[in-house]
Amino acid sequence: MSDLSLSEFYDAVEAEGRPLLTAGQFARRLDRSQADADEALESLAEDGVVQRVDVENDPVVWYPTEWGELASRERVVVFPERREIVVDRPTQYTQARLSQFAHLVDTTGTEPGTRGYLYRIRPEDVWSAPFDGVADLLLTMRATFPRRYGGLEEWVEGQWKRANRFRLFTHEDGYTVLLAATDELLGNVALEKLAEDCIRAPISETEAWVNEDAIAEVKRTLYEAGYPVVDDRELESGDPVDVALTAELREYQQSWVDSFLEKRAGVLVGPPGSGKTVAALGALAGVGGETLILVPSRELAGQWRQELLGHTSIEPTDIGEYHGGSKQLRPVTIATYQIAGMDRHRGLFDDREWGLIVFDEAHHVPAPVFRRSTALQAKHRLGLTATPVRESDDEKEIYTLIGPPLGTDWSQLFDAGFVAEPAVELRYLPWDEEFAENEWANAEGRNRHVLAGTNPRKIEETQRLLSESEGKALVFVDYLDQGDAIADAIDAPFVSGETPHHRREALFEAFRTGEEEALVVSRVGDEGIDLPNAELAIVASGLGGSRRQGAQRAGRTMRPVGRAEVVVLATHGTREEEFARRQMRHLAEKGVQVHETVVGNEEGDEAEAENGEETDDEAVDEAGDEMTGGAVGSDAQADTE
Repeated sequence: MSDLSLSEFYDAVEAEGRPLLTAGQFARRLDRSQADADEALESLAEDGVVQRVDVENDPVVWYPTEWGELASRERVVVFPERREIVVDRPTQYTQARLSQFAHLVDTTGTEPGTRGYLYRIRPEDVWSAPFDGVADLLLTMRATFPRRYGGLEEWVEGQWKRANRFRLFTHEDGYTVLLAATDELLGNVALEKLAEDCIRAPISETEAWVNEDAIAEVKRTLYEAGYPVVDDRELESGDPVDVALTAELREYQQSWVDSFLEKRAGVLVGPPGSGKTVAALGALAGVGGETLILVPSRELAGQWRQELLGHTSIEPTDIGEYHGGSKQLRPVTIATYQIAGMDRHRGLFDDREWGLIVFDEAHHVPAPVFRRSTALQAKHRLGLTATPVRESDDEKEIYTLIGPPLGTDWSQLFDAGFVAEPAVELRYLPWDEEFAENEWANAEGRNRHVLAGTNPRKIEETQRLLSESEGKALVFVDYLDQGDAIADAIDAPFVSGETPHHRREALFEAFRTGEEEALVVSRVGDEGIDLPNAELAIVASGLGGSRRQGAQRAGRTMRPVGRAEVVVLATHGTREEEFARRQMRHLAEKGVQVHETVVGNEEGDEAEAENGEETDDEAVDEAGDEMTGGAVGSDAQADTE
């Protein structure tokens, strides 16, 4: 016992729930004898790390010499019945571990190093956990939690089994069959939950003939009922395409490709800059069949063409683009979601036997316009996204419509140096003048949010940040008037939905080459535009706390070389502070450290944000209910492209 560590003493103190303890309590917590406990405590006292107090008529009481160290330790508290985990002062390692099997619900506190995190384990978190078996998942949970929780582990095991209770497969006569593990599941779940037009006819007590046009509906309905469906249909591979990958995959990229080729369907979730596109090209080469790549914009279509030509052996004549500016079907076709979902074009895509369909920026898939394209059939379906989160809380449909998540712990890529972890700072600014603050105080509803988002002090802060930065910078805005004002102040171009496509491309290319060192960008720069090597990203206004937008904008700086900075500006004392925290929540869940600063009224007067200092209680309670969905889209000044 004499070699007992101080950490074990802290563990015993925390287990007692008191800041001090007796040798008897210490021995009981460690399941040792009183003599062993006395010896160990005396040894720690000789080292100066614990101290003792002799209390008259009572046992000797021991306590830590450095109270601050005890107070600053990470604490993981599990509420097994609610399946919730509260982590006080979590390390990056713990956040990355929890992200594998739990959902980040909320954060509390603002002072760096003191924030608490609330996680919840949902059924879909277990179904999509990146483990080969439930035993590996349970081992990770045990390594993260302070002790084992039998009831919680039993629930997790039950949810894991539910993920394999229904299976779609192709009958030898060519039609699709839904197979249930038991007759009760088929009768009491599938036939009860599914609409009549989903099932053509029962075949046996555990099998039913499925309507081919209702495959997506069958998978979605059973997923929502708690039973994700395994899709083992024998779909056509399309005509062979002889394509070789000319780029060398990193080890983790190769594991992504291998996992996808084994499962044939999945969503590749990785941080910006981790090489998801190149991994997708590796999957394309591995499949070796005709491929359809779906993208949200024409700019992305052009970028995919360049990636194909730059990293594979494909001939330019074998690549087609199908969108508003070009309509060519080729062995490898790049099309926009909007075109692929239109009735007048749909037949062309349906008639083609695709070996692989790639859904780029797959977080869009649950939206009605994009969802229609998921009915296209392919033997392999691959989604790509860094941000599988949606403020409408329907992100689980991404996995329902495409396949389970595939990917690597973000922290592993950061630690290995494959992707530069951004330094993220939330800066809370005062009003630059009393008139603007009074105008905000007297405003209501949407106008109140817009006034906070366009606080003129943000222009001054942007100028200051740019003067201190030595590299290229992107400034993101959601309001056109604000974009124009900032662009004028820093003498930089403003790229918005009103900018013609050719002008956008010229400015983006000038930024890539270094001819332009700064750009002000509206929501057109949030995704689908390759803007590498931005050393600084300033978010002057955002989508009311959209986690996806926050991660996308931060992602514009996440590249293999260097360490970039992301600064999110919010008006102090307004609900914009909470929205800023929500924007960075997806990154925090992945282990990225988020630092917060309150800027004083006098130049250079800054302070670390204190717990509760700037947050309106009512704003915190309601922030999750407001500004999800068309907050900015309803603003006449917003860039609604």
